Amino acid sequence: MSLRSPLGHVLGLGSAKEGVHHWWSQRLTSIALVPLAVWFVVSLVTLPSLDRITVVAWMAHGWTALLMLLFVLVTTWHSQLGVRVVIEDYVGGGAKTLALVLSSFVHCVVAVAGVFAILKIAFGGAA
Repeated sequence: MSLRSPLGHVLGLGSAKEGVHHWWSQRLTSIALVPLAVWFVVSLVTLPSLDRITVVAWMAHGWTALLMLLFVLVTTWHSQLGVRVVIEDYVGGGAKTLALVLSSFVHCVVAVAGVFAILKIAFGGAA
């Protein structure tokens, strides 16, 4: 016995089989963001001051730059996943496709800009 309608069966309509992957990606990025966010906040709070020289010196350390790269990339990926769900659920028609493309583009630009800034500071080009 099938729960699908005869028309749905003929047209092959059914699960896109992508929901579980998306759901797991959201959960895993959420879990990864917890220690990264705690590290980021604790690191900033323990800095002697938040002036440019101190923060640049802190970010120039190898482990700090690596963790910052992870933080930026995981945050933008998690944000993109969440925004995609909102767009898919609440935007209809041709605007949905445009919104999904713009969202992906903006998230990609933010991620690349963040990585560029961190690498520039880490390799000493932020003078």
